[in-house]
Amino acid sequence: MLKEIELHLGKEAESLLKHNCKVSKEMIHHPGPEFVDRIFGPSDRSPRVLRNLQAMFEHGRLKNTGYLSILPVDQGIEHTAGASFAANPLYFDPENIVKLAIEGGCNAVASTLGVLGSVARKYAHKIPFLVKLNHNELMTYPNKYDQVLFASVRQAYDMGAVAVGATVYFGSPESDRQIVEISHAFQLAHELGMATVLWCYLRNGAFKTHDKDYHVAADLTGQANHLGVTMQADIIKQKLPENNGGFTALKFAKSDPKMYSELCSDHPIDLTRYQVMNCYMGRAGLINSGGASSGAHDLSEAVRTAVINKRAGGMGLISGRKAFQRPMKEGISLLHAIQDVYLCPDITLA
Repeated sequence: MLKEIELHLGKEAESLLKHNCKVSKEMIHHPGPEFVDRIFGPSDRSPRVLRNLQAMFEHGRLKNTGYLSILPVDQGIEHTAGASFAANPLYFDPENIVKLAIEGGCNAVASTLGVLGSVARKYAHKIPFLVKLNHNELMTYPNKYDQVLFASVRQAYDMGAVAVGATVYFGSPESDRQIVEISHAFQLAHELGMATVLWCYLRNGAFKTHDKDYHVAADLTGQANHLGVTMQADIIKQKLPENNGGFTALKFAKSDPKMYSELCSDHPIDLTRYQVMNCYMGRAGLINSGGASSGAHDLSEAVRTAVINKRAGGMGLISGRKAFQRPMKEGISLLHAIQDVYLCPDITLA
């Protein structure tokens, strides 16, 4: 298994597999079979929340490892259905989305109220459902970027979902409203016994300069994660960091030079470790997104992301477009390749 992973990593293999992080792994609450008991057990989460969290951890190829592989398909709204499913029209049918998650060995399937509701009676007891509550629709002209509620927590509960998810565009003019809306939604979800997953994304035109895109800066995304766990997200979804120093380059908020010298380096595993640190040192699991499909290099890119996430102390990957924008058999193989990283005992915490 390790040899195949090394082949996918190519010339980066030694750097990614042998790196030691600046912040010791001993400080991280790392994933493991007993994660719910060890981390969420002492928290204020109710027994029903613990049961639903455990349901995700006990499903799929990664069951009882403490790691998660989730298939997210909300792009029909976020990126338009035609643009998302033209590569494989099979996935206009919601049942095939759920089938991909099941055959792909995922811990859960995350999608819209409409997608999951259309097949809930057939599949809600066969794979954990994660209902995404809000979305950014692209039908307003000119396009705008705002996460709007499409579903209620009660609707997710009634269809048998184990968790709800939502996005906040931190840094956007709408973020204050979104924070309040989703904080209330997460409170109700916990009261009803469901787990909560927050897409902690950044959205502000000023974050992208002529030479760098700080939407993927470790310091900015790390702080977004910290806001997300403050809202009591049990799991944080975040983009893999690609750079750092957003606060200093953009000259806003507050920072400390030690953030960039003692807590982090330019190595991708250190950058991601900083994201984990901002998830209460791993008390809330960090799952990184798989990113857009780029074609022939999707498999290698997915394996690379999984290695970085696992070695940084993350909890797994939530990968959609790389899996469903190709024939189902290839999508299943890609999901299995991601999961193999978390199943490989030779890929250890950095």
